[in-house]
Amino acid sequence: MPKEKERQQNSPTIAPGMDDQKELEQSANPEEIERGEYTSVTTLSYDEVDPS
Repeated sequence: MPKEKERQQNSPTIAPGMDDQKELEQSANPEEIERGEYTSVTTLSYDEVDPS
């Protein structure tokens, strides 16, 4: 059971009601980078093309 608790503590979360797109696109300022208080964010999107 300790692994389950550890996984819950280490899994990324987003607060409910947060403007996800705006918050995730915000860059860290130099002070945050110096302290290591930033997270690398990767955005995946589909490039949908109509096959017709």
